[in-house]
Amino acid sequence: MASLSQSLSGTDALIIVDVQNDFCPGGAIPVPNGDEVVPKINELMNLFDHIALSQDWHPDGHLSFASSHEGRNPLDVVQMSYGEQILWPDHAVVGTKGAEFHPELATDKAHAVIRKGYRKEIDSYSTFFENDRTTPTGLSGFLDRCGVKRLFLTGLAIEYCVGFSALDAVTEGFEAYLVQDAVGSFRNEDSEPMRNRLANAGVRTIQSSELQSDG
Repeated sequence: MASLSQSLSGTDALIIVDVQNDFCPGGAIPVPNGDEVVPKINELMNLFDHIALSQDWHPDGHLSFASSHEGRNPLDVVQMSYGEQILWPDHAVVGTKGAEFHPELATDKAHAVIRKGYRKEIDSYSTFFENDRTTPTGLSGFLDRCGVKRLFLTGLAIEYCVGFSALDAVTEGFEAYLVQDAVGSFRNEDSEPMRNRLANAGVRTIQSSELQSDG
């Protein structure tokens, strides 16, 4: 059977989710292997005609921050206008080092940057929709204009932003692939529920080696 690398075309896109300082070791919400996925992602960028980066982009006092709710702590759950919301430490605040992309990520190869979570009242995990599930980020429009059919998802982290992006990719009509070794995880055991959801939704899990060019 032909490898995926041999069948990549102009209808494929690489989606790189939230590879930012605050989600890497030393950041506000660190993913333990956040640094490790960067070289894999950089290699994959060389294979795609369409590359989009997503960037968590919060204003001060965002309502997903525990500090915005008196008496609340990170990982508490509150009710927002759109449903349950996990509260987080302050992170990815516009203008801070934590909001910047990882310094070794080859951002110059990207064709689009999708910023999400910049509305103070709405958090955003997925790169397609804010957490109210109705407000689009603009990613679908970009991909449609490029004629993209298949998405290969990488970044941080599978339990939240990568996972929900992959689920929405399927809902939006794309064929979705999770590039396993280019995706960070908080803890393997914590990622199992999301991995099961992705498998049930039809998201395929592959390794980056399946996309490497033979040349």
